[in-house]
Amino acid sequence: MKQWLGLLGRRPAQAAPTASKPRRHPAPSLDSRTLRTVWQVTSLLLDYPSDELYEALPTIRRACVGLPTELGEPLLRLVRYLDETDLHTVRSTYVDTFDTTRKCALHLTYYSFGDTRKRGIALVQFKQAFRRGGVEVTEDELPDHLSVVLEFGATADLDIAWRLLNDNRAGVELLQLGLDAKRSPWSDAVTALRLTLPTLSGTQLEAVQKLLAEGPPNEDVGLDAYSLDPQLNPHPAADADFEGALR
Repeated sequence: MKQWLGLLGRRPAQAAPTASKPRRHPAPSLDSRTLRTVWQVTSLLLDYPSDELYEALPTIRRACVGLPTELGEPLLRLVRYLDETDLHTVRSTYVDTFDTTRKCALHLTYYSFGDTRKRGIALVQFKQAFRRGGVEVTEDELPDHLSVVLEFGATADLDIAWRLLNDNRAGVELLQLGLDAKRSPWSDAVTALRLTLPTLSGTQLEAVQKLLAEGPPNEDVGLDAYSLDPQLNPHPAADADFEGALR
């Protein structure tokens, strides 16, 4: 298992709320403890099936058993698959699922922006959102990786992660469709995640329908916009590593 987030400083257990902003999305229907548990478990199960993940499976299983049935059961099915399937098969299937096709990309902004400059801007906005929550993304992964966003919500700032997930809801929905089409065991993890989110409607539903019809944008300009505008990126030197990793 990876540790993607580094604290930027000590945060109180319940940080004082910042100035309220108009709510773009419905509030969570689950209590914060249940929401954090589902997101943490999902974050771990969507990670590469490393030795560390297998060592944590008993703890993950206990956490799933304590969840409401509709949330815990799909996660437990994935845990059973990991536990009962040959490790080589699990790892090769994971790579085939997530690393060889973009139809099951775990990077949320890919679905809306493809490999375009707009995606570079979106990545900067993710990093800035994490910083507002008091954490820094390590060099191991891009900030829009679903496991990173879920870990951030589970361990740092639930409200900011809630907005990020709902702002990029189309990516979650298309990931589910891609995993379902492959009959992937990891579809159960995304199913559990989606049950924590509001019912899809309005502009979110329109965005999913549009992407289903047209697919992600395709513009071979890379992610240079990640550093085009200093006002978008207050830490250009710190973020330069992302550009190099994506070329």
